[in-house]
Amino acid sequence: MQGRACALAFLATGLVAGPASAYTAYVSNEKDNTMTVVDTATMKVIKTVDVGQRPRGITISPDGKFVYLCASDDDTVQIIDTSSLQIVGDLPSGPDPELFVLSPDGKTLYIANEDDNLVTVVDVASKAVLSEIPVGVEPEGMGVSPDGKTMVNTSETTSMAHFIDTQSHEVTDNVLVDTRPRFAEFKPDGSQVWVSAEVGGTVSVIDNAKRQVVKKIQFAINGLRAETIQPVGIAITADGKKAYVALGPANHVAVINTETYEVERYILVGQRVWHLAFTPDQKTLITTNGNSNDITFIDTATDEPVQSLTVGQQPWGVAISPN
Repeated sequence: MQGRACALAFLATGLVAGPASAYTAYVSNEKDNTMTVVDTATMKVIKTVDVGQRPRGITISPDGKFVYLCASDDDTVQIIDTSSLQIVGDLPSGPDPELFVLSPDGKTLYIANEDDNLVTVVDVASKAVLSEIPVGVEPEGMGVSPDGKTMVNTSETTSMAHFIDTQSHEVTDNVLVDTRPRFAEFKPDGSQVWVSAEVGGTVSVIDNAKRQVVKKIQFAINGLRAETIQPVGIAITADGKKAYVALGPANHVAVINTETYEVERYILVGQRVWHLAFTPDQKTLITTNGNSNDITFIDTATDEPVQSLTVGQQPWGVAISPN
């Protein structure tokens, strides 16, 4: 109870010093068709950019020059120049792109098309569709291994994680997880992929070599009903020691020891926390809170919330500049 009160005080006052290094965060706002640009050092909004309809998935090129944004209701992926903050092009995406993942070399984009049960593979430079891969019903979560050889897609209705060879573009393995899987995140060493199940209320840890679930992580927060704890976004530290899981309408982020699989603490953030991302120095974690229309800055040294910042309506995804 004491930790909850402290977290509320942090969020209310925002008096803790900001991060030492300055990066730029880009937040997709699903409801008002905008992208909020944020200075992570000052924790202030730099600019609000008009984008396509229902922006959700968002990522950034390895060199930091371009943001890629899923304009879901426009059936396209928009390319935004980070220096001018202008939309400079589009990538073919298939219908209703929701989430995607960029290959580690930045050359290939893998896009989940929820409406037609496909993963679309796009060459970023040529803007050409390389392949359309049939997967399960309502694909959403997308993760790629650090070596770029394996991509994982999760299908919400089929409740599976589909392992795809990035050379052949073929599904090689299907792993059953809990109900409505929403996100897939590889550990930095590529040994495991973590898959959140929103309705199932769990995170499945899958061995990447064996393609088997080796652990299911469950969550419990005092005073909250189990059905309100709905895991969505996942972020794992660069050293692979900690995982952070956004718990949706539970309004908390779980901090998990990746060796013991124990939840070490719950961090109170905004309402309906969707996704999260680290600054490159790993000192700060930023969450998007859809129902409170804000983002929360978390100090990863203390795992305490530092400040919340109002952005657009229903912030969904966040990407942070690499430099």
